Amino acid sequence: MGLSLRTWVASIILLTYLVHGALGWGIDGHYAVCKIAQSYFEEETLVAVKKLLPAYANGEVAAVCSWPDEIKRLPQWKWTAALHYSDTPDYKCNYEYSRDCPNDICVTGAIFNYTTHLMFQIHYNLTEALMFVSHFMGDIHQVNQSLYQIQVICNCPLHVGFLGDQGGNGVKVNWYNQETNLHRVWDDKIIESALEKYYNSSLSVMIRSLQHKLKYGWSKHVPSWESCPLHQTVCPN
Repeated sequence: MGLSLRTWVASIILLTYLVHGALGWGIDGHYAVCKIAQSYFEEETLVAVKKLLPAYANGEVAAVCSWPDEIKRLPQWKWTAALHYSDTPDYKCNYEYSRDCPNDICVTGAIFNYTTHLMFQIHYNLTEALMFVSHFMGDIHQVNQSLYQIQVICNCPLHVGFLGDQGGNGVKVNWYNQETNLHRVWDDKIIESALEKYYNSSLSVMIRSLQHKLKYGWSKHVPSWESCPLHQTVCPN
């Protein structure tokens, strides 16, 4: 099962990388990422993952992808809130684990921890580990362009942002005459508008469209995403 889960983790990384420029990750975004990723599973991977899913998921990873968001405000799970992000000092367009993930309490530390549990079947609730990894892989690839980051030509994941803007939560914006913050726009507003405008408010239609674009369109553009127009590396390290 270890090999199958390694394949699964690789699938999640690939899918979130390919679609991160198009979507924000609220409930619908996380569902879409995991739904698409599962469609790329090999049979051995699918069998291994389904064994770990709770019964209510009905064999669908997408059904549990938002679970970490749902539980992080509950008293017994408040400690997990800090696992959803990692902040770097303002104007530092790089990431240093020792500096930015104190005591391994951050999203990258969480991914390392839970993937280790899954790949080597370390004694832990592997169902929880699966649900955390499914969610955090989506979080860490969600693009963010805050005011600070635009200034330094840095296009970084929303959940790996600057201390000063709190991952976009501190950046106030207007979205179609509605006052909100940049994090909320990426989490929900963009995808809600896209669903209504392009997909007849149907998440399943949107997912099928994304699957088609992944297979026949976007994959060839991946090399061009590796650098900014000024030839600076996007989020080095």
